[in-house]
Amino acid sequence: MNGKIILIIFGMAAATYLTRIGAQLIFAHAGMPAWLERWLKHVPTAFLTALIVPELLLPQGYLDLTFNNSYLLAGIVAAFTAYKTKNVLLTIVLGMGVIITLNKLIL
Repeated sequence: MNGKIILIIFGMAAATYLTRIGAQLIFAHAGMPAWLERWLKHVPTAFLTALIVPELLLPQGYLDLTFNNSYLLAGIVAAFTAYKTKNVLLTIVLGMGVIITLNKLIL
């Protein structure tokens, strides 16, 4: 392997280690503030939303809010199913079923 690549790998490993150990050292003795703990609980939801919403609204690279957007329709069905049933497996099965059905009908 090229020495430059190995140096980059070690540099990134050090950067990752330092950023993670820094928070542990800061909060090890004093504990995490309540406001930060409440805020951090929303990070997974925000992260998932940032990943999913662009795929639903921009399937072809432009905003598509029509009935031809099978991703958006399947996402709406999946969101409604998740809200009503709180069942992850049912949500996935229905969402995938809708997307497969709509793609077969459209194509």
